[in-house]
Amino acid sequence: MEKIVRYPHPNGEITVLWIPERCVHAAVCVKSLPNVYHPKDKPWVTAQNASTAELIEQIKHCPSGALQYELKK
Repeated sequence: MEKIVRYPHPNGEITVLWIPERCVHAAVCVKSLPNVYHPKDKPWVTAQNASTAELIEQIKHCPSGALQYELKK
């Protein structure tokens, strides 16, 4: 079973999911939203630095599918 790390957004609308085993370190996330993704920091995802729409748009471009999201229903 793959490990999934969750990074909830303070607005409660979205949670960013990261599946480390899938990550190919292409840095598309870092280049797209440098205010959100900081690979050398812990936690490395600061979802609060982007809107729900910005996060969704960036996650759609993750080449490996390591970044995903859940929306609150």
